[in-house]
Amino acid sequence: MTIRESTELWEKTYLSPYASCSCDSRGRDREEPECDIRPVYQRDRDRILHCKSFRRLKHKTQVFLTPQGDHYRTRLTHTLEVSQTARTISRALRLNEDLTEAIALGHDLGHTPFGHAGERALNKIFSEGFAHQKQSVRIVEKLEKGGRGLNLTWEVRDGILNHQLSGNPSTLEGKVVRYADKIAYINHDVDDSIRAGIIREEDLPDTYTDILGHSTRERLNTLIHDIVNQSKDKPDIQMSEDVEFAFRGMRKYMFENVYTNPRAKGEEQKAENILRELFQYYMEHPELLSTEYIERMWQSGETQERSVCDYISGMTDQYAIAKFQEFFVPVAWRY
Repeated sequence: MTIRESTELWEKTYLSPYASCSCDSRGRDREEPECDIRPVYQRDRDRILHCKSFRRLKHKTQVFLTPQGDHYRTRLTHTLEVSQTARTISRALRLNEDLTEAIALGHDLGHTPFGHAGERALNKIFSEGFAHQKQSVRIVEKLEKGGRGLNLTWEVRDGILNHQLSGNPSTLEGKVVRYADKIAYINHDVDDSIRAGIIREEDLPDTYTDILGHSTRERLNTLIHDIVNQSKDKPDIQMSEDVEFAFRGMRKYMFENVYTNPRAKGEEQKAENILRELFQYYMEHPELLSTEYIERMWQSGETQERSVCDYISGMTDQYAIAKFQEFFVPVAWRY
């Protein structure tokens, strides 16, 4: 018996009857030999961790555009916090931790430069529309590894695609990530916003903090414990009524006071303008796309517009700004 087979047997024996066991996966689009050490979801987790799109998240906006302070979250640190919260919940519920972590690490691979401002810009410009969760799946299916994709299992891709509150993941592990994403960003965005002087802890509505807690630590503790207690030995992931009320209320408060706050978001129109101008420029000059994207247009029949959208959405904040400066800002004359 291989190490992988021993692990699969352990999952069948000890995980919850509602967990997604590795040996029961619906598989990959392209069949490939099994690893003798790692079950399928562990391999997926590793593939995401080692891909280029994951590394670029360290220079993509979470809330504050290209923040100068060292302690503000980026899209990468957000992803790591989602992963940690989701793993904690999954372990407590005896779900498949490898599947949970793979979904969590991959859920935001498709995010644009400048966060949701960039997403809005591409959604307006690109004729097919743009949504980061769909782009995340496109990355792992078609764009990574020179167009071969990562060939992830169906369950991981399903969890990535459905990680938004409006989504409906097919696995409990996907549902855990769906909650963990919101738990993470609400709490760390409160922390970053307090650090930035946008809000104060005492500004948070007592209606919600009296239920969730009066610090980031207390709120995380409340939310995680509530999900575990409400979901234990059940075929669903859920919160109690009062905690869910406070959770959604805090999310609404953040949208009204931070995510649309002119002080925090005053530069977003400039960010949207950068992506709009870059999109038009690459449409007029497709030869300036990277060789990989030019070859994909010829080999796989991708439209130029689709390739331009893929290329720009994969940029980091700094790279988008640098290309904008290269194309549109005159360089001082040097004799």
